[in-house]
Amino acid sequence: MDSTTSTPSHATFSGTAGICLMRNAWKEDQHPSFINFISTFLSANSFRLNFVPIAPDFIFNCGGLSVAFIFVTNWDCYNVASIFNRVQKLKMQFARFYVVVSLPAKEQINSFIQSYFTFGMVIGKPTFVPVQDLEMGFEKMVKIAHSSGVYKQERIGEKLKDELVQRMDFYLKVVTSIPGIDNHDANALSQAIGSVQAIAKASKEQILENTDLSTDKAGLVSRFLRDPKFYSRPKIN
Repeated sequence: MDSTTSTPSHATFSGTAGICLMRNAWKEDQHPSFINFISTFLSANSFRLNFVPIAPDFIFNCGGLSVAFIFVTNWDCYNVASIFNRVQKLKMQFARFYVVVSLPAKEQINSFIQSYFTFGMVIGKPTFVPVQDLEMGFEKMVKIAHSSGVYKQERIGEKLKDELVQRMDFYLKVVTSIPGIDNHDANALSQAIGSVQAIAKASKEQILENTDLSTDKAGLVSRFLRDPKFYSRPKIN
């Protein structure tokens, strides 16, 4: 459980964007002033708000990642079964699912803790986020969705970076397999000429004009990549 209960910051996330889907039935149960707060907060953070008939109370899509939420704004100590039954049902439908619970009174906190274990909840499956007030609860939802989207984008960026490194390693292996060509020469060819295919099409004169390779090396590169008989000969390292 995430039991953080700090004061709402009303901070905005500059440069972010996403979509917030709110369940119609949930909206009807809330005070108009809270819906107005939600709309204003989302707009300030570049989120678009849509009202739709969905199973969870909210679904955020941020950075191509969907995160679902149940938002319990009125914890009824005498009617908790319906809440946990709904949680059990929805946690099977969404890979990223959180339950935000507003617990402003000590009696509600005690009821929540007792009910959490009575209904056999497992910590983190899903994650419950107790908060002191409604505004804090919604801010936490937006922060969770935003962080999830940023994390996914960073993972995508890391994957692309890894792929580029792998491609460069392969390129260096191919070009440095030419007798007499070292990493410096290969990098010079990459920056000035381009891919292995582009180098194969480049003439000796083009290589000399655009790189610091010697005349002998430029001729060697041109011959090696164009003449199968040349690059298939046994080479002495």
